[in-house]
Amino acid sequence: MQLSRFGEITLLVISMLTIMVGAVLAPGLNSIAPALGVSEFAPLLITLPALGAILFASFFGKIIDSVGARKTLVIALWGYLLLGIGGIWVYGPLWVSIDRILLGGFAAGVMASGTAIISQWYHGKSRLSVIAKQGMAIELGGVIILFLGGLLSEIDWRAPFLLYGLALVCLVLTAISIPRKEPETQGVTIIESGQINENLRSVLLNAVLAMSLFFSIFITLPSHLGDLGYSEAETGYLLSFISLMAVLSALVMPHVVNAKSEKVTLFLAFLSFAAAHAIFAIAETTSLLVVPSLFAGTGFGFSIPLLNHATVERSSDTNMGRNLAWFAMAVFSGQFLTSALEFLPVTDSGVFTVCGAIGILCSVYVLKKKSN
Repeated sequence: MQLSRFGEITLLVISMLTIMVGAVLAPGLNSIAPALGVSEFAPLLITLPALGAILFASFFGKIIDSVGARKTLVIALWGYLLLGIGGIWVYGPLWVSIDRILLGGFAAGVMASGTAIISQWYHGKSRLSVIAKQGMAIELGGVIILFLGGLLSEIDWRAPFLLYGLALVCLVLTAISIPRKEPETQGVTIIESGQINENLRSVLLNAVLAMSLFFSIFITLPSHLGDLGYSEAETGYLLSFISLMAVLSALVMPHVVNAKSEKVTLFLAFLSFAAAHAIFAIAETTSLLVVPSLFAGTGFGFSIPLLNHATVERSSDTNMGRNLAWFAMAVFSGQFLTSALEFLPVTDSGVFTVCGAIGILCSVYVLKKKSN
């Protein structure tokens, strides 16, 4: 038994909220940060939600296992909506930090509960297909949100916050298309209760590394492109192009896995991240910036959706919520780690070079790691 087509679309729209939590403000960061009184800590507007996700993901995992994924999703969507739009009315480092951290917590709840619902209604190859679509939806959200965020930020610094109103649309869609009664679940691989087994630990580590390499591009590019003379809208266009490439690569990912293996697909993902950073370090023209954007999108599409599915495959009915919460923590940990880039004593090109080297090391690690 599977969800209706409308229900599947609803889950994919909800997935867009994941990348929105930080990306909404990325194109207009240079004008939004001073307006909120945090100009000295501008990148934290994007990375603090990740800290909130890390702090509250396990809490939402317990709620999923306790009251169910659908109820948890509704709770998380309400919190996301109120704290997202409410960011317009907070000011100063303390209140802005509290708002962004709590917003990230609810974003983790949305991410974990949405995937839990997918795991309940889909199984086997159909589950991998839907989770691949979920990855596409996340990045398609990035295409739309980054594009609109860049345009809206040039109208008024408050305007991008209105995009968080998509959570209200998701609440309505959930009420209409997601059944209140959960389906009878099919068994999946059972792992030790109360701990993370070795296979899942490897998945989570790769998720942290992959998201760090991807999100570091979103953190570094705005200032790098600003130095090159690009406007906030033009920055939004390039970031949305990266997301579009991620959508297309996520579409191809299941076919690559079937033709090769999960290990080879993940190896190609990290190699793509390495290439993206290496070329961004030297790119100064629009035509050359397109090339690393292609690699960056491929890196995401071949990694995060695949690792999300791997987490589900390594979970049981009793610990699904907890393990998906761990995955959400891993993804957002990768985002939050990128805040350390601000303190590196190097230029933006130097940051790209460091991340490119890390990408190479990650690809070697995946290649030498025994298949699970």
